[in-house]
Amino acid sequence: MVAANRPSLNKASLSKASLNKASLGKASLGKAETKGEESMRSACAFAVAMLALTTICSAAYAAEPKQGGIFRIYHRDSPGSASIHEGATYSVNIPFMPVFNNLVIYDQNVAQNSMESIVPDLAESWAWSEDQKTLTFKLRQGVKWHDGQPFTAKDVQCTWRMLIGKTETQDFKRNPRKVWYTKLQDVSVNGDYETTFELSEPQPSLPVLLASAFSPVYPCHVPQQAMRTKPIGTGPFKFVEFKRGESVRLVRNPDYWKKDRPYLDEITFRMIDSRATRMLAFATGDYDITFPSDVSVPLMTDMKARAPHAICEMTTTGVQINLMVNRVNPPVDNPDIRKAMSLALDRKPFNTILMEGLARMGGAMLAKPEGEWGMPPEMVTSLTGYGPDTEKNIAEAQAIMQKLGYSDAKPLQIKIQTRNLPTYRDPAVILTDQLKKIYITSELDILDTPRWYARLAKKDYTIGLNLTGVSVDDPDGNIVENYSCKSERNYTQYCNAEVDRLLAAQSSELDREKRKKIVWDIERLLVEDAARPIILHSSAGNCWQPQVKNFRPHDNSQYNNLRFEDVWLDK
Repeated sequence: MVAANRPSLNKASLSKASLNKASLGKASLGKAETKGEESMRSACAFAVAMLALTTICSAAYAAEPKQGGIFRIYHRDSPGSASIHEGATYSVNIPFMPVFNNLVIYDQNVAQNSMESIVPDLAESWAWSEDQKTLTFKLRQGVKWHDGQPFTAKDVQCTWRMLIGKTETQDFKRNPRKVWYTKLQDVSVNGDYETTFELSEPQPSLPVLLASAFSPVYPCHVPQQAMRTKPIGTGPFKFVEFKRGESVRLVRNPDYWKKDRPYLDEITFRMIDSRATRMLAFATGDYDITFPSDVSVPLMTDMKARAPHAICEMTTTGVQINLMVNRVNPPVDNPDIRKAMSLALDRKPFNTILMEGLARMGGAMLAKPEGEWGMPPEMVTSLTGYGPDTEKNIAEAQAIMQKLGYSDAKPLQIKIQTRNLPTYRDPAVILTDQLKKIYITSELDILDTPRWYARLAKKDYTIGLNLTGVSVDDPDGNIVENYSCKSERNYTQYCNAEVDRLLAAQSSELDREKRKKIVWDIERLLVEDAARPIILHSSAGNCWQPQVKNFRPHDNSQYNNLRFEDVWLDK
């Protein structure tokens, strides 16, 4: 196994740096040196610089991107649909992100998603009004949908009018991120190539949300029924085939608006349920890349042995393991039981067993150092249930349960539902063991992906172990989506008027430091309310074969680096 290549200096910058170094060496020569010695030193420095430049030039020539090839990826389960806007899991946007474009996108080759890493996509430029209540985009001209129809501002308008429920002709069956756009009043157009997002009040996070892989522009002329099975986009790859439970096939878009992209001829996804089978198939060279963040920390050692030439990186994933408690269903409608369950969580064994200590501990926002909005570590350890004295926490939880009449002789019996993936099942097993300490005996109810998300959407469960993926590290894309009273993805049915007030306040706050402090106040309330107890922020590995070039995992989200238009195969 070899370390992933880091971005290197380009030819021009290297030659300039080398020559500057030579000049610096010449300038620092002592007066005692003779003119000949000075000339010799200068000549040597220049020779070194030219040698370095020649080496880099040769390397750059050798690394010239190649056209062609089939990019092979396995998929861990089957997406229920091809419609990204209706999806609640990256099982959907991973195979279908290459089909689409956004208005703006996170730079695929910059590891940290941030406001600063947002680059143009279908929008060539954008600008805020002076009052920060309108955001206007100048759009690219000459872009075509995969069926040959022209892309215009009307497509942007249609997409976001559907998202905010302001259309009578088309609609989504599900709209998991409608809450992102509660401040969006309308999207207006000025001709075919200019569109303006009109807000009721400032929302500085809007570009961040629009850069998410969950924010593609949809075609106005294609019905949503077709988008669920045969999606049409403007992206670098065209949809060919989707066999549920088997495969997804995409091919190169020859009319892509980036004339030299994509490099690949085709991308194929094959569904493999068994993680052991997936790991073996990658190690034997059947696949060019693993499913994002599919290599768990304990499996990395095995991967090193099986695929010693593979390039692997361990990163934080932007995914949090959490305890889901449907607070309107008895017996967990009792806040004392919810508090006891939260206190019973001993995060250290989860971290040690599942991730060998590489996970992060934090609240609802992605933990530091990768998370921009996460609380400082000393603030995290001061939260109820997070401190190092786990025995004290468990004793307090036991006292609560005993007061309610529970004991070893009379335990509370429950079912814990979770998704049928190892990343869900493994922590669920640890959870059942920890809850026994506070007189809760449980059995696992394992559901396939479509049934799991259907249950969550209908709130048809009592207790669950969930992994919540956060596509953008921003409060509006995380805590607003998961905890505000009216959000579709508020699966625990948590509703606190004070939290909603603070969520609205942080969303419109233009000063980033002030916004952080409001977010931390929200985090404290969520912990005190046991709203959705966060167990860990996970870490996992991505591996790819040496022939895969220009692939860059992102370290604060595994959702947004899957366009694959820059990826090429050196074979």
